[in-house]
Amino acid sequence: MNGVDVYAESGSSLMSYAAELGAETAGTVAIVTGVLALATVLVDRPWRYARNVVTIVHEAGHALFAVLAGRRLQGITLHSDTSGVTVSKGKPTGPGMVLTALAGYPAPAVLGLVFAWFVSAERLSVVLGISAVLLLGVLVMVRNAYGVFSVVLSALVLGGIAMFAPPGVQAAFVYLISWFLLFGGVRPLFELQLKRRRGAARDSDIDQLARLTALPAVLWLLVMGVLAATCVVVGSMLLVDPAVGPELVFEAGS
Repeated sequence: MNGVDVYAESGSSLMSYAAELGAETAGTVAIVTGVLALATVLVDRPWRYARNVVTIVHEAGHALFAVLAGRRLQGITLHSDTSGVTVSKGKPTGPGMVLTALAGYPAPAVLGLVFAWFVSAERLSVVLGISAVLLLGVLVMVRNAYGVFSVVLSALVLGGIAMFAPPGVQAAFVYLISWFLLFGGVRPLFELQLKRRRGAARDSDIDQLARLTALPAVLWLLVMGVLAATCVVVGSMLLVDPAVGPELVFEAGS
């Protein structure tokens, strides 16, 4: 059996498992994984390691919007202190540069919301597929050894779950990563503000946005905070209550 057949079979079984999950079971899985993800974000020791995943998504957000804005992507660097840098060349001002600078911090929470939407639509295998594509895209652009190690380790975990774990474990993993990205998109904003209060991180994304737009950095921080919080609220509705499907969410917002 070739690799394509294995992937297709795995994805099919995961979708079947998602469809067979009852409301009570899905609710229990959602709550347990949500509590675990929240604890990972709030407790310093696990957060120190898990934050690397948030940094990967953060830098992927910068990279994606740099390309969409017509900038030339030069590379991504991921550091062991969980910071990162995405370098692109192009016009140093204008809407494209603003969108590129803006995209980083909201990226984890927005991706978490997208994943929650697919979970609610019982398309759990799509979450694994998107995660694989994201990691591959970042790996191609990483320009330092620690960055390669961080991305490859994340890919090995994802691949191990996708290829060898039973559908129940895969489903729990998809819930867990969705919750983690939602919550993980919030804490870095608090950390950023604490650093700025101490006089550090004066060249952060929000400071760059302030220079590009002449709007206060605190205002950009507030915009990112509102966006992240909105993603958490809507994503939580999608993950916790199976009755809140994508159609109902969009109807309520219209």
